Amino acid sequence: MVFGNLFRRDPIDQAASDLYAAIVAQARQPAFYQAAAVPDTIDGRYEMISLHAFLVMKHLKGKGEAEKKLSQNVFDQMFADMDQSLREIGVGDLSVGKRIKQMAKVFYGRVVAYELALDGGEETLEEALRRNHYGTFEDVTTEAVERMAAYVRSSDALLEKQSAEEFMSGKAVFGVLDEK
Repeated sequence: MVFGNLFRRDPIDQAASDLYAAIVAQARQPAFYQAAAVPDTIDGRYEMISLHAFLVMKHLKGKGEAEKKLSQNVFDQMFADMDQSLREIGVGDLSVGKRIKQMAKVFYGRVVAYELALDGGEETLEEALRRNHYGTFEDVTTEAVERMAAYVRSSDALLEKQSAEEFMSGKAVFGVLDEK
């Protein structure tokens, strides 16, 4: 069976596809747009996908080679999806690469800010979310930011309990946003 493996998908690729699908599905939950004041816009959806991708990647970081590869694959799929989305909304081919590069730079900045905030850095998670996640959105209440921060903390705690095998099978367990 020389050709058997040529047509079989790498299990890490499948796990990354499943994880990215879980990230997008969670990011599209209506509660974020209704109870947490995230605008239902391209920017708002990007912020929600980025936030959930960060949470998953945070818990793959520092593990084994397979988890490192899985994290990189999720990142690659996320930005391939962003590339496709930009093209679908009519961004010209010459501009897409520059925009993706900027989006990746923004993502990395968010990763640093959220990770430091969750690890007890100088900036609180609420401050990091207000500055980064909600930075371009006007009229965001303190209550909405606090609700989102509580959600991020609960999701972080749930993902912390998740086993490497669960991640490697493409599963991610997120919290539930308190809508009250």
